[in-house]
Amino acid sequence: MLKNEELEALLSKPTAEVPDVGRICYGLSRNSSYEAAKRGEIETIRVGRLLKVPTAPLRKKLGMA
Repeated sequence: MLKNEELEALLSKPTAEVPDVGRICYGLSRNSSYEAAKRGEIETIRVGRLLKVPTAPLRKKLGMA
């Protein structure tokens, strides 16, 4: 899958996984993605025990609103 297709697929859903956002949007490893989320650099919401990235604010941050 091309990077643009991966990005479109990622942003087409209401939430995404932290490692996927880090890898596709920022070129980060899994651990670096979670560290960025912990620092607040990747906006997250907690759903039970899961940590998810809402894609609407992510689109704005990436200039894709």
